Amino acid sequence: QVQLVESGGGLVQAGGSLRLSCAASGVRFSVTVMGWYRQAPGKQRALVATITSGGSTNYADSVKGRFTISRDNAKNTVYLQSHNLKPEDTALYYCNAKRGGNIAWGQGTQVTVAS
Repeated sequence: QVQLVESGGGLVQAGGSLRLSCAASGVRFSVTVMGWYRQAPGKQRALVATITSGGSTNYADSVKGRFTISRDNAKNTVYLQSHNLKPEDTALYYCNAKRGGNIAWGQGTQVTVAS
C-alpha cells in the first residue's frame, strides 16, 4: 500500500522560505512521477510542480522562479523548496505519486503566509 507523508509546513512571513518534504513508502519510488499540489480555501486543488523519474520538472506559472521541486531516490523523498513566499501561496499542500494508472495522495501539510 502506497503511503505518502508530508512535513515542513507552517506559518511564515511574506518573503520567507519553507521546504516541504514527502516521504514515500510502498511504491517503486525511482520510477514514479512525484508532484506537489495545493488547495486554497474555496478553490480547487491545483498543480504546483512535478518531477519525473529522470528529473524533468514542470511548474505552475505562479511559482516559476520561486519554487524548486527535487527528489532523493535513495531516501524515497521528494522536496519542494519555496522562496519569496506570498500570501496567495497559502494553501494545504499535497504530495502526489503517479505510476501508470495508479495515483496516490498524502494527507497534506498546511502552509500559511502572513502579509
